[in-house]
Amino acid sequence: MPLTFRKSLRILPGVRLNINKHSWSLTTGGKNGPRHTRSSSGRHTTSMDLPGPFGWRRTRSTRGH
Repeated sequence: MPLTFRKSLRILPGVRLNINKHSWSLTTGGKNGPRHTRSSSGRHTTSMDLPGPFGWRRTRSTRGH
């Protein structure tokens, strides 16, 4: 099993800084409502939990990743 590095820090209520070996990202939003994530690799993700076993996610990449 390969070793991985991943760390998530809560900066403010509703704001998280996520750090891994290759990039970092900033997530805003909470459990109730949409979450917006912007990554240092150029990826923008909007996601939301829906009732039951469902979830919704939209991802766009500005750098072609």
